[in-house]
Amino acid sequence: MPVENSPARIGKTVIIRGEVKGSEDLIVDGRIEGTVSLSENRLTVGPNANIAADLSAKDVLIMGQVQGNVVASGRVELRSGCLVEGDIRAVRLAVEDNAVFRGKVDLTQAVSRGHDGANAPQTGGIF
Repeated sequence: MPVENSPARIGKTVIIRGEVKGSEDLIVDGRIEGTVSLSENRLTVGPNANIAADLSAKDVLIMGQVQGNVVASGRVELRSGCLVEGDIRAVRLAVEDNAVFRGKVDLTQAVSRGHDGANAPQTGGIF
C-alpha cells in the first residue's frame, strides 16, 4: 500500500525521452533525456541515474550523472561520486568531497524571478 507522502520513483531500467513534469517529489534511478520540471518539489537523482536533461525543481539532490543545466529555487546538493556537466543556478549549493562538477554556478536570491536588467537586490538590508 503506497504511503501518501512517499515520492514517485523512476526505476533504473526505465528510459524516458521528452518532458517530465510533476507536482510531487521524484526519485530518478533510470535515464531521462529532455527536461524535468518539478516547480515546488524535490528531485533526487539516484546513484544509478544517467540524466541528459535540464532540471528544474525546488530542491535537487544529485548522486548520479547529469548532463544539463540545473535550476533550483532552493538548494542543490552534489553528493560524493556524482558527475554534473552543466550550469547550476540556485539559492544554495552544497558540494561533497569527490563530487565532480563542470560548469558555472549562479547563486542568487531571486531564482524564480525573471531578469529585469537591474542588478539591485530584491530585498532591503545592509550591504
